[in-house]
Amino acid sequence: MAEQIVVRAEFRKQVGKGASRRLRRLDEKVPGILYGGGRDPVALSIASRDLAKAMQEEAFSSRILNIEVGDVTQACVLREVQRHPATERVQHVDFLRVREDLPVHMNVPLRFVNEEQCTGVKLDGGRLAHNLIEIEVSCLPRHLPESIEVDVADMHVGQSLHLSDLELPEGVSIVALGLGADHDMPVISVTARRGGPSEDDDQGGEEQEPEAEIEPDSE
Repeated sequence: MAEQIVVRAEFRKQVGKGASRRLRRLDEKVPGILYGGGRDPVALSIASRDLAKAMQEEAFSSRILNIEVGDVTQACVLREVQRHPATERVQHVDFLRVREDLPVHMNVPLRFVNEEQCTGVKLDGGRLAHNLIEIEVSCLPRHLPESIEVDVADMHVGQSLHLSDLELPEGVSIVALGLGADHDMPVISVTARRGGPSEDDDQGGEEQEPEAEIEPDSE
């Protein structure tokens, strides 16, 4: 089991744009909110340095997180990150509480394996075209996977893998497939490379004999 991601926070008493600006500028903290789960929203503040460290985790946006406020720990997921349009600095974060008995909807990254061994690439000269890099899944928090594996070893040129072709862990479903067959999107395809053989290939590798030089007539 992957190590849990813990975000340490404090309760925030002052709210509003002015208070948030002072919090970011003077205290080097990021304002946030924790809501959902049938409970009242709670305003939080998180040290900018601690939040930046936690967000370095690749799965920060696709895993169950633990918000730690004093002696209380609450399971949640990241719902939104607001950034400054010029500096990309985090301005505000939203967290949604999760309950063990209620399913969550999360975007989970796809992990493509055996790309170098793909038959369509290695033997047929094709190339892989990635249509999706993550998918939205629905499951109970305890079933949430870190990623969904996609094995492309046996794919041939002209073949595509769709959402319905993916092998999912127990208790996990793909949200898009619940909307109907027309939402069964392609995930990855093997396409033929563009362009025909090069001019050198057309010549069959035969060497061209140089033309004989014609010496001028001597007077």
